[in-house]
Order: sequence, then structure tokens, then C-alpha cells
Amino acid sequence: MAWNFETEPEFQRELDWMDAFVRDEVEPLDLVFNEPYDKSDEKMMSVVRPLQEQVKERGLWACHLGPELGGPGYGQLKLGLMNEILGRSSFAPSVFGCQAPDSGNAEILAHYGSEEQKAKYLKPLLDGDISSCYSMTEPHAGADPTLFTTRAVKDGDDWVINGEKWFSSNARWSSFLIVMAVTDPDVSPYEGMSMLIVPRETPGVNIVRNVGIGTESEAEALAHASHAYVRYEDVRVSDDHMLGAPGSAFVIAQTRLGGGRIHHAMRTVGQLKRCFDMMCERALSRSTRDGRLADYQLVQDKIADSYIEIEQFRLLVLRTAWLIDKYNDYRKTRKDIAAIKVAMPKVYHDVAQRAMQIHGALGISNEMPFSSMMVGAQVMGIADGPTEVHKVTIAKQVLRDYKPVDGLYPSAHIPTRRAAARERFAHVLEQDVADY
Repeated sequence: MAWNFETEPEFQRELDWMDAFVRDEVEPLDLVFNEPYDKSDEKMMSVVRPLQEQVKERGLWACHLGPELGGPGYGQLKLGLMNEILGRSSFAPSVFGCQAPDSGNAEILAHYGSEEQKAKYLKPLLDGDISSCYSMTEPHAGADPTLFTTRAVKDGDDWVINGEKWFSSNARWSSFLIVMAVTDPDVSPYEGMSMLIVPRETPGVNIVRNVGIGTESEAEALAHASHAYVRYEDVRVSDDHMLGAPGSAFVIAQTRLGGGRIHHAMRTVGQLKRCFDMMCERALSRSTRDGRLADYQLVQDKIADSYIEIEQFRLLVLRTAWLIDKYNDYRKTRKDIAAIKVAMPKVYHDVAQRAMQIHGALGISNEMPFSSMMVGAQVMGIADGPTEVHKVTIAKQVLRDYKPVDGLYPSAHIPTRRAAARERFAHVLEQDVADY
């Protein structure tokens, strides 16, 4: 029986290096630069490039990709442990070549792109020279593709795209967008939707506005907001911009979602541990007339609950990553992936809220990160599909392993079970009566 909670010493050394490197070299970038996806920012890139080279020399660049694409092809368990560290910094994924949505788009291109598409889009994306956008959700439909109305119509050797997309992250910085559109409205949405590569400069790709989140001001949204409301108006791309076969969008989409949710979850663990560290430091440092905050039972209660919830969530995510590596089939782990997606926003919210409370007025100010963490928790409840959808998935998947009972009473009905047990042991019970 194999059962182990340890990491191999050689990989632990890599994690230890990453931990120190992210803390000392990468986390400071978050305090002086705004946007890791804006490759036109020469000052930012002059600092990021040397850090990326160190990562490449260490063999830790784009670890989600196989050797044929310049990565080591790590499984989800190793990637999860790495992302736990990378989650502490908004710049860290870009420094390590695994930033969303570029990492998922790279996987799509690697699996379904033509050689020409890989040369033009995948290589510069993997090299960190460009950014990309995954343009899927729509204003009226959210993340439900069966309700999408954005159309791509064949016109000679071209596809002409019309429609609107919502929350197309990083569109303003991207060199290209991967657009999910209806190409055959006469069949099921699962068979009638396709994905097309659309270069950002293509006429008709219009950003209506860039949307910020949480407490970002309108001025901040204009400067830094990265979630684009995009209107595609007679956008024309040639047939060689189709990814895979027409009608294969749903199959392609699954390539980027399962593993991506593991990465989001373990990056959230990184944020949770950062939040927990701040909570404990504050409890030991702040005193009232009756002693330190750490000496109050209500504060101890918050610390204990947070520790338990973080560890429970972390183990759930790592177990799910292990199952993905074991089966290499996302269909067998759907409910497990959905479970971490459901648990993620709640534990993030609860721990961040407790830490904010312990910091008092400072905690709700913009001099501490808790407000953005609280918003981040809600983002995790919506990104890659809302929590409610994933709960439905869990329930349906779990119920497949059960069957209804025959008869009037449940299988746990005590009188029925007792009667069956008496019948089973009748020879013993009857002997007791005879002896008596």
C-alpha cells in the first residue's frame, strides 16, 4: 500500500529555490509595476526578462508543457505545489511562463494548432514576447456556451465574426484572441461551435470598454482594468485561423479548464497562507489594555478555524491533482475538480475576512491587501463558471454511484434491518431460547 505526504527531496529543493526567489525577487515587482501582460512596458520588461532567464536556466519555465514545447511536462501534483508558491505574487506566473490565460491558450495551440499557427502564435507566446486573450463569455449568457449568439459565418475562404464578448481578460494587451463562436446554428451547441484565432489588430475588433473589479476607480479602470467588453463587427479572418475542426470548440475548451482550475486553486492556497501569516503576525504584535490580541479566545478561534480550513482545502486540491495524474482522464475527476472550485471562494473569503477584522481599521484601508483579497474571493466564485453550476456537477456525478432502494423503506430503516439480522442469526437466537 503506497500512501505518502512527502515531496521527493530533489523536487523539494526546486520548491525551496522558488520560495526564496519569489519572495526576494518577484514579489517586489507587485509594488512598483502594474501590469505583467503589457509587453510594451520597456521598464517593466527590463526587470522581468532577467528573472525569466534565471527561471529558464533552472529548468522551471512553462512547466505545464511537454519537452517538445520547451517545458518539463510536469504532472498536476507538481504543478500544484509550484503554483502554491506562485500564487503569492501577481507577477510570479509571468516570470515562470505559466500565466493565465496564456498558459491555457498555449495548450490549445499546442494540441489543435496547425504548424503555421504554432510558429506565428505559440512560439512567441511561450517565449513570453506576447500576451493573448481567451474571448468566450457573453454579456447575456455569462459562462453558459449553449446560450452564446456570437456568430462566425463562412464567406468564401474567410470567416466573418459578429457578436459581443464579456470579460475578455487582457484583450487590451493581447496580440491575438481565441474567440468561441457559433458556426452551425442548426445543430446542438456542443457540435456547432468553433474556435478561431483573431489577431488583435484585425478591423472590427472593438473594445467597448475595459472593466475593472471591486473598488477600482474609473480612472484606474481606464489605465489598468483588463477585463474587456469586446464587440466583433464584421471581423474577417481567413479559414486557416480556425483551431481544430469546425464544431470542436467544446472538446478544445476542456483542454484548458481542468488543469487550470487546479492552478487557480493552489495559487489561492498561496494567497491564503500569505493572509494567514499576516493574521498571526498581527495577533502577536497588537496589544490592548488587557494584553495581546493573540491572548483573546475569540482571536484564537479565528486563527484555529483559518488554519483548519486552509489545510483541509490544500489537501483536497492536492488529492485532486494526484487523481488527475493517476487517471490522466478529466472525466474521471469532474466532481473532484468541481469540488475544489466550490470550496475555493468560501475559504478564501472566510480567511481574508478574519484577517481583515483582526487588523481593525487598518485592515479595511487600502494600505493592506485584504479588500482586494475579498474581491478576489468573489472572483474565484465566478471565474471558470459560477459556484452554483459546479455544485450541480458535483451532485450529478456523486449520484451516479448510488441507486434507489426497492420497497417502501430506506436501506437504513432500523426495523427492517433488525428483522433481517434476526433472520440471519435465527439459529443462534433459537438456541438461546432452547437453553433457557
